[in-house]
Amino acid sequence: MEKYYIVDSSILPESFEKVIEARNLLETKKVHNVSEAVKVVGISRGTYYKYKDLVFKPDEERNERKAVISMMLKHQQGTLSKVLVDISELNASILTINQNIPIHNIATVVISLDISHLNGTMDDLIDKLQLSDAVENVQLVAIE
Repeated sequence: MEKYYIVDSSILPESFEKVIEARNLLETKKVHNVSEAVKVVGISRGTYYKYKDLVFKPDEERNERKAVISMMLKHQQGTLSKVLVDISELNASILTINQNIPIHNIATVVISLDISHLNGTMDDLIDKLQLSDAVENVQLVAIE
């Protein structure tokens, strides 16, 4: 199970901040590619790829927070409906739902959420979803 923490950057390796800087350079198009970004901030491509989806800087200017979760659901009537109720009970809002056709009685579902008013943490939400017998797997894909 994944756990998320907010920690002071002074206890983290300097490379984490540099990964965030490199990602920001790419997002703002100040550099053209990953090679250029990592050269500017002074880290290896390997370090960037190892941590790029794991370290984030909270956006203090916006009140809106979003998350994307991916799930594997058993192909049973009402499964997705139960998942949506669980999400709603923790006061998260559904933004999008993408569901693939079931293969071997398992359907992949990706849900984007507005978690601005979430009651609890993303860990609480993921734990709640995994309690369902019809949910095979839940993973946090991204959060901002």
